[in-house]
Amino acid sequence: MRAMILAAGRGERMRPLTDRLPKPLLVAGGKPLIVHHLEALKAAGFTRVLINHAHLGHKIESTLGAGSAWGLELEFSQEDKALETGGGICNALPLLGAEPFWVINGDVWTDYPFTDLRLANGILAHLVLVENPPHHSGGDFALSEGLVRADGARRLTFSGLGVYHPGLFAGCEPGTAFRLAPLLRAAMEQSRVSGERYGGRWMDIGTPERLKELDRILRSGPEQIL
Repeated sequence: MRAMILAAGRGERMRPLTDRLPKPLLVAGGKPLIVHHLEALKAAGFTRVLINHAHLGHKIESTLGAGSAWGLELEFSQEDKALETGGGICNALPLLGAEPFWVINGDVWTDYPFTDLRLANGILAHLVLVENPPHHSGGDFALSEGLVRADGARRLTFSGLGVYHPGLFAGCEPGTAFRLAPLLRAAMEQSRVSGERYGGRWMDIGTPERLKELDRILRSGPEQIL
């Protein structure tokens, strides 16, 4: 199974830090955010990882190189202008192949144990959901009997970790910017999105304050993250 890390966002809420570095290269616990993902993927047995980029993307390529430092083979999908989540994945499909693949937001931290997760027959996506953090108390989706629904009594937050079948993007035009959520919601209406609630450690690193908090925690021990 292949894995893709989303690294093309501008990181407006992270400015001025992202005026000089793309968000995935911001450091927490002594290493760039994206390196935490690379190490986790290598530990889980992945060998090839695709990374998309736009804003200051050349710095991502020059910093990570071919991936040999982590025992990985890295490929890059360059976007002249960020294509948003859906468009970025669609644009990279020729490099991802015909089988389901992991996609990981470059601006989260987690101890999720990435595995070679196989989608059930007819399922187009599998989402990892977590308890709602204080800054996103309303959540995103509901989980019911292993399927993800757009609405429900108890909503959870999408972690930014998911497995997608290329068929989810059927009819999408490469090079076009669009969001992933409408595709997911359409698939949910057809009961074609499965999911799980992950109770382990996870943080959305969307602001300088949360980056500083993650850095503090990692330097004192990641087991402190609830």
